[in-house]
Amino acid sequence: QVQLVESGGGLVQAGGSLRLSCAVSIRTFGSYAMGWFRQSPGKEREFVAGITWSGGNTYYADSMKGRFTISRDNAENTVYLQMNSLKPEDTAVYYCAARNGAVAPIRMAYDYWGQGTQVTVSS
Repeated sequence: QVQLVESGGGLVQAGGSLRLSCAVSIRTFGSYAMGWFRQSPGKEREFVAGITWSGGNTYYADSMKGRFTISRDNAENTVYLQMNSLKPEDTAVYYCAARNGAVAPIRMAYDYWGQGTQVTVSS
């Protein structure tokens, strides 16, 4: 059974940092592109960052470039999201997702999802 479990969320002051982790139980994790999405109340779930199966290419939403870094450890079946210079508008539930294909900034393209982890940034 495929399972994605996010961790690392919490409450942080503006300007602070958090590192999210997503532990993935997929037998062929190394063949999946991974993405991070986020959703705040009343808004659509939006693409944050994505990484190819090899980790060789990464993609970011414009508002996250330079502040967020996605990475993965295929030996540990884990994907990470390092978030720096956090802003109150980054407050959301953050989800990791797996796709058996190329990275895509579209929610519907992903095959598996975690339950999400709450990130709250105070001003």
